[in-house]
Amino acid sequence: MAKALNLLAYDFGASSGRAIGGAFDGRKIELLDIHRFENEPVMLGGTLFWDTPRLFHEIKVGLAKAVKQGFEPSAIGIDTWGVDFGLLDLNDALLGFPVHYRDARTNNMMEAAFEVVPKRDMFDMTGLAFMQFNTVYQLLAMKLSHNPALASARTMLMMPDLLAFFLTGEKATEYTIASTSQLIDPRTRAWRADLLEKLGLPTSVLTPIQQPGLVRGQVTGVILEEVGASRQVPVVTVGSHDTASAVAAVPASHEKFAYLSSGTWSLLGVELDAPIIAPSVLGGNYTNEGGVCGKTRMLKNIMGLWIIQECKREWDRRGEVYSFGELVDMAAGAPEFLSVIDVDDDLFIAPGNMPARVRQYCADSGQAVPETHGQLARVVYESLALKYRWTLERLEQDILGYSLSALNIVGGGSKNEMLNQFTANAIGWPVIAGPSEGTAIGNLLVQAMALGELSDLSELREVVRASFDVKEYSPFDGAKWDDAYERLRRLMGK
Repeated sequence: MAKALNLLAYDFGASSGRAIGGAFDGRKIELLDIHRFENEPVMLGGTLFWDTPRLFHEIKVGLAKAVKQGFEPSAIGIDTWGVDFGLLDLNDALLGFPVHYRDARTNNMMEAAFEVVPKRDMFDMTGLAFMQFNTVYQLLAMKLSHNPALASARTMLMMPDLLAFFLTGEKATEYTIASTSQLIDPRTRAWRADLLEKLGLPTSVLTPIQQPGLVRGQVTGVILEEVGASRQVPVVTVGSHDTASAVAAVPASHEKFAYLSSGTWSLLGVELDAPIIAPSVLGGNYTNEGGVCGKTRMLKNIMGLWIIQECKREWDRRGEVYSFGELVDMAAGAPEFLSVIDVDDDLFIAPGNMPARVRQYCADSGQAVPETHGQLARVVYESLALKYRWTLERLEQDILGYSLSALNIVGGGSKNEMLNQFTANAIGWPVIAGPSEGTAIGNLLVQAMALGELSDLSELREVVRASFDVKEYSPFDGAKWDDAYERLRRLMGK
C-alpha cells in the first residue's frame, strides 16, 4: 500500500494564484482548496512589474493556512507562467522586481537579435517559437538599454525557481520553465551558452538545470517557524511551467491525443518523445517546450481567454460589472458568427481598452461591429474555437503527418461549456473537458513521483482518471462552422 501523502501545489497564473492541497492515498487524489489570491501586475515608472514580494507573501499565507487546517504538507511544488525571471546580486539580493512579459521593453527586440543571430539559426539552436517576450529578448532589451541590474547580476532565476529560492535558499533552474526562455537546446536539454555569447549576454548568471520530479531543498527553519509548521517540508521541482504540469494531468489513455491548456493563454498541441526541428515548425511558429518525464510539448501559443479577461477588466472599470458566467449567458443570446477575428493579431497583445480593439479589428476588416457585451463575447469565443481548428490542421498536415482524433481540454477554461461546445463544432472531433484544476493536479502528482509513490506518466494519468470526472462534447452544425472557418482563413490570408 502506498504511503498517504499531503501535498501542496502553488499554481501561479498570469492573473491569479492558488494553493491547492492534494490528499493522495496511492490510487486517488482528493483536492483541497486552501488559498486563492489575485496576481495583478503593477505599473511603476512606465514599466510593468510583477508584485513579487506579494506573491511570496501569498505562498507563506497558503502554507500557514494549510498548517492551521491540520494539513501539514509532505512536499510543496511551485509552477508559474513562462519566460519571466528575477536577477540576484552577489549577496543573493533581488535586483528589482521581475518585469511582466507584456511590458513594452521587448518591442523590436526580435529584429535586433536577428541582426546578430539570423532567425533560422536561432530556431535551429532552440526549436522555440518566436514571441517578442521570450526571455532572450528581455535580456537583450536590458543589455541594449544599459540596465545596471544586468551588469550587477550574478544569478538569473525563472519565476518558479526564484520563489523556490526564497523558500529554500537553493538556486537551480527547472527544465520545463527554462525551455520557455529560447535559451535551451531541446535535444540536449542544456543551456545554449553559445547563443548568449553571440548576443553579448552573460552566461555566468545561469544555474544548473534540474528535471521535474526531484527534491530542490527544504523550506528554511525561519519560514517554518513563521507559518507554525512542526516538521521539515521538501520543495520539489515539478513541471514548473504551468502548461507542463497541466499536460502531465491530461487524463488520456491513448498516445495520439491533442491537448489544450485553456486559461489566459490557450496552449494547444501534442506530447512527443523528441523535439521536431523542421521548417514546418518554424513556418507555423510552433514550439518545442519541455515536458514531464522527458517528453516534448509540441504546441502553439494562442491568445486564449486574455481577450475576454481584458474586456471584462475594461467593463468593470466603467462600472459595468458582470461575472464571466454572465458574459457567457449574454453570448448565448447573441447572433451566430456576426464577425470573426484572428485572436492572435498583434492588436490584442498589450493590456488596454480591449473592447475598442475588437471593434476596431472588425471595422478595419469590413465586418459587422459588435455593439453589446454579448455580441462581443460571442465573437471572441467563436473566433477562439476557429483558431483552434486552424492550429490543429496545421499541426496534423504540416508537422506530424498523421491524424489526431480527440482533444483533451484542461485548466480553468475547461469549465466554459459554451467554448467547449464551440470547439467541438469547429474542429469536428469529440472534446473531453476536465479536470479544471489540471495544472495543480499535475504539480501535485509529480511531487508524489519525487517522493517515490509514482513511477511514470502512465501511472500519474491513471490516478487522474480514477480521481476526476470529465465531460465529453460531440460536434454538430458542421456546415455553419465550415463557412465561418473559411472567413477566418481569408482574414489570415491562409
